[in-house]
Amino acid sequence: MSSIEIRNELCKYAQKTVTNKLVVGPGGNISAKFEGKMYLSPSGFALDEVQPEQWVEVDIETGFITDIGLRPSSEVLMHLYAYRANPNIGAIVHTHPPYCIAFTLVERELPIMFPDQAALVGMTVYVDYVLPTTDKLADALLEKIESSSILLGNHGLVTTGRNLREAYYRTEVVEESCKIFLIANAIRPPKVLTDEEYEEIASLESEAYRIQLLQKMK
Repeated sequence: MSSIEIRNELCKYAQKTVTNKLVVGPGGNISAKFEGKMYLSPSGFALDEVQPEQWVEVDIETGFITDIGLRPSSEVLMHLYAYRANPNIGAIVHTHPPYCIAFTLVERELPIMFPDQAALVGMTVYVDYVLPTTDKLADALLEKIESSSILLGNHGLVTTGRNLREAYYRTEVVEESCKIFLIANAIRPPKVLTDEEYEEIASLESEAYRIQLLQKMK
């Protein structure tokens, strides 16, 4: 994969985040890693407006912007800290999904309730509200970065993956999980999967194959 292909792929998943109402207006930011650089959405743009050449190239080690042009997202530190801390991360999707935000207003721990959630995401962790665009948020996220999905109190969601496809679909699954929880909990506390049921799903060959495909495909 080349940097041009990375930029085109970013546009593809940026469009998906807007189409599926995971962000509104100029909210949210996404990035992907390639050969020691990250390509991050520019500040002030709606994600579906970003053109391939407008993704801002930033050196992960130094934090220097290595091309001339637009200012990177104000959450640049959050992305940099995550890539530096966990070399397995190849992409980061930060969105403001409505059900995720609603969930953080009333709950903190998202239980595992159905197979796709168990197989594709696993446990989702929670970070208390921290002022956005600050190093305090980047530091708070860093403490939880071993998890692939992090709910930000009163703010949104951060998901990571080995590639953009994996990170993006984790966003969709967590948003659906929060939606299901809120709907069910309005009637009665939902039945959740037991540890044994969770482990059974994780051990299925079919689920391992799906995850393998998710990690390899665009």
